[in-house]
Amino acid sequence: MRSPFHLTNVRIFLGGESMSVQIEVVDVPIPENANIILGHSHFIKTVEDLYEVMVTTNPNLKFGIAFNEASGPCLVRYEGNDEELVKQAIETAKRIGAGHTFVIYIRGGYPINILNQIKNVQEVCRIYTATANPLQVIVGITSQGRAVLGVVDGYSPKGVEEEEDKNKRHAFLREVTKYKK
Repeated sequence: MRSPFHLTNVRIFLGGESMSVQIEVVDVPIPENANIILGHSHFIKTVEDLYEVMVTTNPNLKFGIAFNEASGPCLVRYEGNDEELVKQAIETAKRIGAGHTFVIYIRGGYPINILNQIKNVQEVCRIYTATANPLQVIVGITSQGRAVLGVVDGYSPKGVEEEEDKNKRHAFLREVTKYKK
């Protein structure tokens, strides 16, 4: 089910022509102990190449990948090694509904462990976000289709870190990365 938040009848004028754009906020669920990577790609080969990156970078990583095809049959293509994460990736890709968008859910690792390898996949054009935070995707809807306009990743800042906050951040980074001294 798509989010009910819409701003309708936004008018854009291009070269004297007017077009209508709706804006929708899509709430993206993130399963327990999982992270999501949301990106844009340009070719059906994306699913296989992302799968290869995932299994060769960390064979113990659990993941699900879904990719929205933008031409031809316009199917949601998918791969993965964890049924729950594959199903969630498919559902999220459908909810977003933007062509050439891919969704990867991971468990048993962090995006920092695989993000550069994903960025180096030839078909990948951009990464919108990599997070475990609450996530909303801002989608523009035209007569042609849907597009990711941006993301709301987590919450707005509440203040500036103090020395104790710095110490907690340093300890967390050492736990997550396993290599900082």
